[in-house]
Amino acid sequence: MARPRKSRRLCEVPRVLGFRPYGDCVGSVELSFDEYEAFRLIDALKLSQEECANQMKVARSTVASIYKSAREKIADAVVSGKEISFRAGGVELCQYHSECCGRCGQRDCASCGQCAKGKKNS
Repeated sequence: MARPRKSRRLCEVPRVLGFRPYGDCVGSVELSFDEYEAFRLIDALKLSQEECANQMKVARSTVASIYKSAREKIADAVVSGKEISFRAGGVELCQYHSECCGRCGQRDCASCGQCAKGKKNS
């Protein structure tokens, strides 16, 4: 019997529903919210895979797998001219998502010391 899939924590949902290339689309790629979150944390916020795993409350090996899948899908979409859409499921939104910087998952960003909110408060 397979282990139940562990819910992944997100601190931010995508701000848009997807992306379309200029001109004709030749298909579409579906990116899950957890793939979006791993891509956002590692590439946009420059977190390590270990930091990303702690943020998402999963193992580092799980983040590596999610991140690899996200990068492959994004590369396919960009190179092949495909639309990217986002799909929810199997995730939980961080309870402090409206208060934190999206990097630390904390209510009090002063404790993270990494974001503008934390640096202003210290």
